[in-house]
Amino acid sequence: MPERSPAGTRRPRRRVATLAAIPLLLTATALLTGPSAQAAPEAPAAPAPAPRCSAAYRITQTLDGGTVWRMCWHYEGNAGLVLDDVSYQPKGERAPIKVLTTAKLAQIHVPYDDGGNEYDDLTGQGFAQGLMKLDPAECPGGTIKTVRVPGAYDPAHPDVSGLCATTRARGHAYRMGPYPGENAKTYQLQGKDLLVYTVNKVGWYEYISEWRFSGDGTMTLQVGATGTVSPGDFDAGDGRGAPLGKGAKDYATSHSHNVFWRLNFGLDGAANKVEQFDSATTIRSGGRTPTIRTTRTPVTKELAGDSGALRWWRVVSTTGKNQDGHPRSYEIVPGHTSKYTGRSYTRHDVYFTEYNKCEQFASNNLANCGAHAGKSVDTWVNGQPLKHPIAWVNIGFHHIARDEDQEPMPVHWQGFQLVPRDVTAMNPLTPPALSGHNGHYG
Repeated sequence: MPERSPAGTRRPRRRVATLAAIPLLLTATALLTGPSAQAAPEAPAAPAPAPRCSAAYRITQTLDGGTVWRMCWHYEGNAGLVLDDVSYQPKGERAPIKVLTTAKLAQIHVPYDDGGNEYDDLTGQGFAQGLMKLDPAECPGGTIKTVRVPGAYDPAHPDVSGLCATTRARGHAYRMGPYPGENAKTYQLQGKDLLVYTVNKVGWYEYISEWRFSGDGTMTLQVGATGTVSPGDFDAGDGRGAPLGKGAKDYATSHSHNVFWRLNFGLDGAANKVEQFDSATTIRSGGRTPTIRTTRTPVTKELAGDSGALRWWRVVSTTGKNQDGHPRSYEIVPGHTSKYTGRSYTRHDVYFTEYNKCEQFASNNLANCGAHAGKSVDTWVNGQPLKHPIAWVNIGFHHIARDEDQEPMPVHWQGFQLVPRDVTAMNPLTPPALSGHNGHYG
């Protein structure tokens, strides 16, 4: 599905650094607390700090269970939508908990299987300028905000009604019920998410960039590709495409979508640190149940990381703790990915780099960061100590067209979640009757 501009030039590569910290045995540090410590505090909530944006650029939403999400937004000429000062305030917390300083897309890299075309949609194909006007039916029960698009294709009309902020059902937030025949209460909650999204048109594609915020503190970041199959893209052969239409004449060229996000964490408004967790399985003789041992490794230097079945990362507050005394953190939970190994910057799932204002895009970074800085995220991993870590998440999708892609193309999604880990002492949606069930309460 070729896009409408020629491929950009490629950049020199540099070998990336690997994790070299010494693993530490994961230890439990839970503190036993009484019921009084588990209940929501009786003191009135502190007023939220004044937002650093005007009302037009502010989003505030209270969800079922009393959770409040707050954030600002702005729109950039390459990245499109950027979220700023994202905070989460579950019921019972006296003040908002800042989570992200900024969050945005950092590239949509689209190489074609035949080697004929390769695109950086954000920094080379006018992604931001392709912001689409939304119909009210696309934002039911919500608000469509007006966005001024830098470098708009139509300079006389740069303002686009293109940002939707609404709520959407998520299904069960939780459920806990009795065994059949028991006479006990069933606890269940049908949750809603705050949904913030834009649609940007690039060539034949339309990208739906979704940011979902749940009552339990989870954030879901995903991009959905839709639109249409390029009517001129039926020349693939030699196993590089799939037939569409009658017989086996028209072959659409297969390609990849490698989507990057850039996350500037600011948990509790302070410097954060990164930890990697790995679990190793030991097979035991005699058919006994295998054992699993988990180690925690502080990530103290810049890292190019690869996901595994039993590997994960979290970003940890250095100042904030929950009511159990545990440091607050957010875990990065990647969704399904098809890793594209054709470029050095797409060969890893997660990068952690030291903050540099100049480093904004995972590939084809437009700013001049210095003579030897490189133009892609892999070149910025060079052993520098992490004092202000920036997280880059890469999720790939290999698109082999199918008959059902015509027309319009069904949305195919790729993304990940940021999941709270020890941000609160219990599930923030816990009903009052279960508020004493913290730790070993039996």
